[in-house]
Amino acid sequence: MQLLPTDFLQKSVSLPVFDVRSPAEYAHAHIPQAHNLPLFENEERAAVGTCYKIHGQDAAVRLGLQIVGPKLASFVQQADTLAPQREVLMYCWRGGMRSGSMAWLLRTAGFKVCTLAGGYKAYRTHLLAAFDQPHTIVILGGKTGSGKTDILRQLAANGEQVIDLEALAHHKGSSYGGIGQAPQPSTEQFENLLYQQWAALDPSRRVWIEDESRKIGTCLLPGGLWQQMQTAKLIHLQLPKSVRIARLVREYACLPEAELLAATTRLQKRLGGQHYQAAVKALAQKDYATVADITLTYYDKAYLHGLAQRSPENLFTLEVKEDNPEKIARKLMENIF
Repeated sequence: MQLLPTDFLQKSVSLPVFDVRSPAEYAHAHIPQAHNLPLFENEERAAVGTCYKIHGQDAAVRLGLQIVGPKLASFVQQADTLAPQREVLMYCWRGGMRSGSMAWLLRTAGFKVCTLAGGYKAYRTHLLAAFDQPHTIVILGGKTGSGKTDILRQLAANGEQVIDLEALAHHKGSSYGGIGQAPQPSTEQFENLLYQQWAALDPSRRVWIEDESRKIGTCLLPGGLWQQMQTAKLIHLQLPKSVRIARLVREYACLPEAELLAATTRLQKRLGGQHYQAAVKALAQKDYATVADITLTYYDKAYLHGLAQRSPENLFTLEVKEDNPEKIARKLMENIF
């Protein structure tokens, strides 16, 4: 039985999902909850593809059978372990021969199997279209060091709908944003993870998202969501620079000095030679407040430039004096902007 993406994803909440593409395809991007049960390993898939191009489909199928034959029992054993209830969902790239072959094997072994019509490619088409569906988005803005991520967490704790883009991208957006983070996913996998949260939103309620550039580290926001963010209401938090510097010192002073230096060096052209040298000297002296002060000169200008591109009717300012995410979250929820 084949399922369209909507039905497939609904069932995936309660059933194991098998991605039967190669390990390399899976590592690049996959449906987030899927287990990799590859019909072919990377080298095997390449060999079958080459055979197809040179000798045609029949020869490629025969080679595939030779490769897969000795592994049939292993596939069933793995499926038994991952799906003891013996009902699974499955997909390959286009919903063709690979998922069809594995589905046949598992059905023969007593499993109930549903495959994804159109495969992973159809899932991706469905996913990207979903970001065009309108939601009431509220953008939480503010200069670097305003504590926006902690405020988002407080909003979520208070029952608000929140998408933390930086958590999904494993990056805080700045030159320093990757320090201490897990490796970033591919843009494609970032979109897959983002869609998982986007699809779970209640469209009748607002969703809070931090003000970001379209590119977060190496991850790129999907076009549909980016367009909605550009026209959404933005609340600009205005905190004193001294308060923001204190937060940045708390967050970054504990990180490896070599990585802080590398991140500062990446800003050399933007800071200018004199400011860059002063920042490097301060870093060597562990004067992290001065480093933050110097780099904020650049980041504040860049942020205000972006802010100026927004429509004034969608821009609101909330002035706060202290770094208190819980109190700021309450103010945001209480005020009607």
